Amino acid sequence: MPKLTFYPLGNADTALITLDRKFLLVDYANMRDPGNRDDKRIDLPPALKEDIGWPDRNRIEVVGFTHLDNDHTKGAGEFFWLDHAEAYQSKDRVKIDELWVPAAAIVEEGAEDDARVIRQEARHRLRKGYGIRVFSRPAHLKEWLEGEGLTLDSRLHLITDAGQIAPGFSKDADGVEIFIHSPFAERDGDVVLDRNEHSLVIQATFKAGDTRLLMAADTVADNWEWIVKITRRKGNESRLGWDIYKLPHHCSYLSLGEDKGKIETPTSANISWLLEQAGSRAMVISTSEPIDNEDSDQPPHFQAKNTYLRALRPGTGKFLTTMEHPNRSYPKRLIIEIGGAGGRVITTSVVGGGGLVSMPAPRVG
Repeated sequence: MPKLTFYPLGNADTALITLDRKFLLVDYANMRDPGNRDDKRIDLPPALKEDIGWPDRNRIEVVGFTHLDNDHTKGAGEFFWLDHAEAYQSKDRVKIDELWVPAAAIVEEGAEDDARVIRQEARHRLRKGYGIRVFSRPAHLKEWLEGEGLTLDSRLHLITDAGQIAPGFSKDADGVEIFIHSPFAERDGDVVLDRNEHSLVIQATFKAGDTRLLMAADTVADNWEWIVKITRRKGNESRLGWDIYKLPHHCSYLSLGEDKGKIETPTSANISWLLEQAGSRAMVISTSEPIDNEDSDQPPHFQAKNTYLRALRPGTGKFLTTMEHPNRSYPKRLIIEIGGAGGRVITTSVVGGGGLVSMPAPRVG
């Protein structure tokens, strides 16, 4: 049975999609402060290893980084076995069969810390022509390849554009199909690349219950204007339907519009249409700190939460925040099992493992 696991990491993203024979990890950000005993964020390395079956299983089939910001990459250089340098190849590291990155992660300059480590691994794999999937092909990527003595044509089999199905997954073989919404090849320009504008956005449609998961990275409102316009223009409206929506940018109002609003964040016609595509028992997931009714410059924003709540059907929809699940005092993994009748929320009985206990929640689908 497919399963989604979202980890309580504060304002940061890590999500594990568990299939019958494969794992797909979207982002990795180990945000916990080991010197702070009061830090409620999960200790991600042992939790993730437990969830993939370590040590019997020491690899993840696909690890995707939606973009290279710290809250999506922190600690990756310490956790993963990376091929580009022996310093990242100790026996306690998890191997990556295929690395997914947007083209911006290959070509951007000035990356530091774990972002730089992931960039170097992505560049290494693209040079060698194995174990990588790059999303979109802007002019910058073509120029970078030529600088390495390679041609774009020689690496086209490793590149997938927006509006296409990601290879390697199918409903029949894996129980899921993954459609790519972003980044766009035509959005590349002559200015420094903005990671959020070029981040990886996917819709995963599971065979079980025909359940639709929309994972939005850190996209802002302008990105959604593009995504909705292009998707509808090409007649792919169903690709924006959602039963589970992993919110963009930790419930930031900027993902809905430029004006925060006093009670709710106002939205454009296109973004309002996107929110209306929610299923009748939809769930919204905010990978963020707890959300209070206090105005703040930084996400999460209660005004944005109120806008998303309005998109959910009263009595059946559900808004879930990773640092509030199952409660603020002891946040744990947020786990959603997806079956023939849709999805249900479950949680571990103790932090770090243990049996599974059903939590009252609406079914998805």
